[in-house]
Amino acid sequence: MPLIKVQTSIENLDRKDVKILLTNLSSKLAKHLGKPESYVMTSFEADVSMTFGGTFEPTCYLEVKSVGTMSSSQTKNMSQDFCTVISDSLGIAKNRIYIEFADAQGYLWGWNASTF
Repeated sequence: MPLIKVQTSIENLDRKDVKILLTNLSSKLAKHLGKPESYVMTSFEADVSMTFGGTFEPTCYLEVKSVGTMSSSQTKNMSQDFCTVISDSLGIAKNRIYIEFADAQGYLWGWNASTF
């Protein structure tokens, strides 16, 4: 049920590096939310046409969704953690990363031919 989706303007990324990044984000998201990693999904899109602040300098957008309620302290900690990971992994300045956090109600999240 937890999802972290990464979209970036960076192109020509090594597939191995992307796998390492997604594995890292998956583990961190599970820990931040206190949920089993077996339910975490990650997604990565590179070479997305994006601007931030009116420029085409490298940028990144993350979506973090989960069934349940994320507290303000959780989202603040995740923002700090995920911005650092993205900055270190992709070389994108932290001030060029947006993260959208969204709580989902269980009946609005489908899985295994049912809903949560």
